[in-house]
Amino acid sequence: MPVSFVCVECEGITATAFAASERVPPCHVPAATQPVTRRPRARAGATGIGSVRLVHGAPDLSRRFVAEFLGTFILVAGGCAAAAADYRFDGLLGGHIGVAVAWGLVVAVVIFAIGHLSGAHINPAVTLAFATGRHFPWREVAPYWVAQVTGAIAGALTVAGLFGTESGLSVTQPFDVSDLGAVGIEVVITAILMLVVMAVATDTRAQGALAAVAIGVTVAVIGLVMGLMDGASMNPARSIGPAVATGEYVALWAYLIGPIIGALIGVAIYAYVRGRPHPEGAHPDAEAGEDLA
Repeated sequence: MPVSFVCVECEGITATAFAASERVPPCHVPAATQPVTRRPRARAGATGIGSVRLVHGAPDLSRRFVAEFLGTFILVAGGCAAAAADYRFDGLLGGHIGVAVAWGLVVAVVIFAIGHLSGAHINPAVTLAFATGRHFPWREVAPYWVAQVTGAIAGALTVAGLFGTESGLSVTQPFDVSDLGAVGIEVVITAILMLVVMAVATDTRAQGALAAVAIGVTVAVIGLVMGLMDGASMNPARSIGPAVATGEYVALWAYLIGPIIGALIGVAIYAYVRGRPHPEGAHPDAEAGEDLA
């Protein structure tokens, strides 16, 4: 009785093997009798997060700039719109819980959408951390920061134009802690986020296909737990956008400093835990001793 199957080694070619015969599908002919074409294996960053230039055929800087702008625009517009809609429709999204989950979902969607284009940093602290960990060239940090901050401001202003600013647009401020307390919270939660990002985005042993889900869930859970204390920013651009749109700059400095310190700590901890200071997949422009500035 013939048995049909699809052999992954033959790139999806359908072969037919007969149990009672000596015929074998093409993919099982001894290697010495057929040419072998090897495809390069995906290296760290194959998920598209972080070291996007490691992926063959990655867009040039101008296109990645636009991708980061759009990604951060969608991130901030989506999160702020969730807060505004929940306010306008009397808690339709479930208040704090719904808004926190919305932020996490938007993060996951953006990573899926532009991860293969720009790396989907959508966060100045993440970009700096990747550069520090030698997964991103230093000379491109500033352009990414510009794209992220302008995208965040544009996203928040768009939502303000559509919904107004009465909801506060999910602006980040210390609610139940001091300004220094907010810095401490941001350091801790951003370090946790960065640990997850490093694990799923730069480690070849990680389940890369689930990176967006893992990061989005992390953002949502942290937002659920810590959002009522200080807003759970973890992202300077995410805080700058709503602050500009609403004119509320209370303790904004805490949300600029805290996430950056936390991201750097997260990178350092992960490098130590992994035990490889120069992991496979480090950015080719970030070799030891090379000045990328």
